[in-house]
Amino acid sequence: MNVVRKIVEAAVDTDVVISGAGPTGLLLGSELALAGVRVRILERQSARHGQSRALTLHPRSIEILELRGLADRFLAEGRTVPSWHFAGLSRELDFSALDTRHGYTLFLEQARTEELLEERARELGVEIVYGHEVVSLKQDDDGVEVVGTGPDGDFRLRAAYVVGCDGGRSKVRESAGIGFPGSDGTMSSMLGDFAVVDQEEIAAAGRGPVLVAPLSGGLTRLVVTSPRRMRVPATEPVSFEEFRETLVELTGTSFGIAEPRWLSRFGNATRLAENYRSGRVFLAGDAAHIHFPAAGQGLNTGLQDAMNLGWKLAAEINGWATAGLLDTYHAERFPIGQLVTDNTQAQTLLLELTLVPDYQRPVAALRGLLDSLLEIPEVNARLAGLVSALSTSYPAPDSDPLVGTRTLDPESANLVRSGTFGYLGDGAAQVAEGWKDRITAADAKPANLGEALVRPDGHLAWVRRETDPPDPALREAAITAWAGEARR
Repeated sequence: MNVVRKIVEAAVDTDVVISGAGPTGLLLGSELALAGVRVRILERQSARHGQSRALTLHPRSIEILELRGLADRFLAEGRTVPSWHFAGLSRELDFSALDTRHGYTLFLEQARTEELLEERARELGVEIVYGHEVVSLKQDDDGVEVVGTGPDGDFRLRAAYVVGCDGGRSKVRESAGIGFPGSDGTMSSMLGDFAVVDQEEIAAAGRGPVLVAPLSGGLTRLVVTSPRRMRVPATEPVSFEEFRETLVELTGTSFGIAEPRWLSRFGNATRLAENYRSGRVFLAGDAAHIHFPAAGQGLNTGLQDAMNLGWKLAAEINGWATAGLLDTYHAERFPIGQLVTDNTQAQTLLLELTLVPDYQRPVAALRGLLDSLLEIPEVNARLAGLVSALSTSYPAPDSDPLVGTRTLDPESANLVRSGTFGYLGDGAAQVAEGWKDRITAADAKPANLGEALVRPDGHLAWVRRETDPPDPALREAAITAWAGEARR
């Protein structure tokens, strides 16, 4: 029996179809499966291509992996770097000074990140089907009909919900009629992965205008932006000769490159979906936001989208979601997408103007000013928190300022490992009795607090300060507002 036939026959039992088996889709699939949701991931590519656009996992991404007991898998594979850059400024962002157990970026190729995430998804029973592309959707009050194409022809299946994790040219977004406003690209850069480079020539050229990154398998990545070629559309292929000539133009040497394994061009087109939800259809990752890869935020933002959406969608399918819970996905993640697209545009503009002769002197002055500002610890920490996503918060009106911030308490983080809420406070087991299927409780006080309810994604849902007296009615109302009605 072929794969398409299997999909069609099982379609009536599919809770969620995810289009796209990149990092965002794989983590989302794992989160749903962890909550007992039946999920199927459809991937257009026939197999993983092994190429890595992204190379880093930032601090908040490591934290959310740790929430599920997965961080060690990734840390064992990569290399930690305690500082990072903003717009390529000389003064780097100091991640090590941030309030986290993971004050660093993890240098790990996207291909390996995807392998580890797929390993996790398959452990949880997620079905991942390659060579099957979602082409269109049609939704009604009860579900979504998915139309796609695969190696054996067209197929149809039906799911309760669909999530588009299918990139910047998302067919899911297009079919759902969700607008994708923004700006077209004004510049482009090139990357090349080479099996042969001359390390002596690279060392002699210094840091300069070329980004150099060692990759696995003996490859070296070079990233260049040429003043003469930066207006070439990002869709135009890169030739080996063009890349070699650009290196000579920028550094006076070709770096001895040979045996290219991947050549690509990427631009600064920036777009943000008007809504991350349309009925039973959701968007996450590049399907919801695209931008220049300044400071390596794209993959990380997608992982955090998945972490936010997964438990909420599972709650709806499992029948305990509170009214409006699914709408908080857009309400919370759209502003984060706006922050990312805004700061990457600012960074890219600094790079672009540096390459325009008429602006080189004033931009050099501007960059010098910004470097001096980054010497101020508070300024550095502000931008470091933005890029690392450690400053991400989902504040609630008329609530304690801590509500919506990420928990810093190690015990709180351990409580949500299975994808439940976590509750810490005196008499925890009795407090959580009616929500045993949704809350993991510990009879302990969280750091500097009397009580705390932690969301499955590690953000605080409700707190009581140590100086405030216990209020059972207020506590129950807060738990019910997030975790639904208690089982009686």
